[in-house]
Amino acid sequence: QVQLVESGGGLVQAGESLRLSCAASGRTFNIYRMGWFRQAPGKEREFVARIVWSGKITYYADSVKGRFTISGDNAKNTVYLQMNSLKPEDTAVYYCNTNSSGKGYWGQGTQVTVSS
Repeated sequence: QVQLVESGGGLVQAGESLRLSCAASGRTFNIYRMGWFRQAPGKEREFVARIVWSGKITYYADSVKGRFTISGDNAKNTVYLQMNSLKPEDTAVYYCNTNSSGKGYWGQGTQVTVSS
């Protein structure tokens, strides 16, 4: 089992920044990637960003490219999401995600609210 704990959400105004953190614990030795998804009210959960530890390769949704940056420390199994130039449409619950030994894991989510 892998446990994921997110932190760093909050309420900000449009144009401001937030940094989310996610720490993995438990059976983490097979983790090769970590990422973030988000779910706004009434919408499906959507991909935001992912980092693959080998080579620190990153992927982003088109909606956040140039504004969000994913980074992390694979030795600590910790991933960060730096969110700049936040928009009201970024308002959602943000979930950390990883895979280990063929099984997917999710954190409990952290609320990000961006006011206009």
